[in-house]
Amino acid sequence: MLYVLVVAVVVYYLTKYFRNYLPIMSISIPVFLGTAISVLLSFKLNQSYDRWWEARKVWGAIVNDSRSLVLQLQLFLKPGNEQHIAQITKRQIAWCHCLGRSLRGQVPLTANEKNLSQEEVNRVNSHENKPLAILQLNTEHIRSLRNSDNVDVYSAVQLNSTIVKLTDAMGMAERINSTVFPVTYRQYLHYVIYLFVVCLSIALRDIATYFEIPLMLFISAAFFLLEKSATLMQDPFRNQPTDISVTTIALKIETNLRQLIGDSDLPEPLPSQKYFVM
Repeated sequence: MLYVLVVAVVVYYLTKYFRNYLPIMSISIPVFLGTAISVLLSFKLNQSYDRWWEARKVWGAIVNDSRSLVLQLQLFLKPGNEQHIAQITKRQIAWCHCLGRSLRGQVPLTANEKNLSQEEVNRVNSHENKPLAILQLNTEHIRSLRNSDNVDVYSAVQLNSTIVKLTDAMGMAERINSTVFPVTYRQYLHYVIYLFVVCLSIALRDIATYFEIPLMLFISAAFFLLEKSATLMQDPFRNQPTDISVTTIALKIETNLRQLIGDSDLPEPLPSQKYFVM
């Protein structure tokens, strides 16, 4: 907005002292540019929100599949396998936290990871894709249960289907996070908005200064704020206030899964950060 103010003041003085050297700017020209900017902004907002909403649907699927995994284990496994169910459940909790931190570029596994054994932490840390390594641990555990006849073949197929869904959700989240929105699109849009500001300032040169400059600021502010909102929404995993609240979702999953296995060690909910949750 400071740039817009400078442009508006400069153009005002140019039109005041070099009035005879500047062409008469028809109001239809900035109207045309404003219409074009509105179309471009509408497209960018739609694309950005689609990315944000797709990311939210992915994490909604993770919530459902995580619950389904534990319920299927409790349904399919024979009595006496409660310890195995608890181990797989805790790995699933670790996977949710690990995936969220990995998408945000944070340390995927904390030093005091309580849901994995030290041996499992060492193995996961040897992998580049740590959430995938945790899924592999659960897959191997389910295979061992199948080999020991604690799970029949049909139940193993159902459990494998749930693991596949979790893998698909992880891949979709990684695709959204690694696909860059074209930077040139934003730059061109910025240039067009500044061109609109200049043209509108020239077209309004017969209006009093105390009305022209505030009007310029208000009109351009609407365009720039919409463009900024679209830019923030297009990256839903960058540890920003506009992010998908993956940490809060992971904590909710942890609470649900621990209650399913009868664990009373429930996590504390995160406090809200003024107007958003992590």
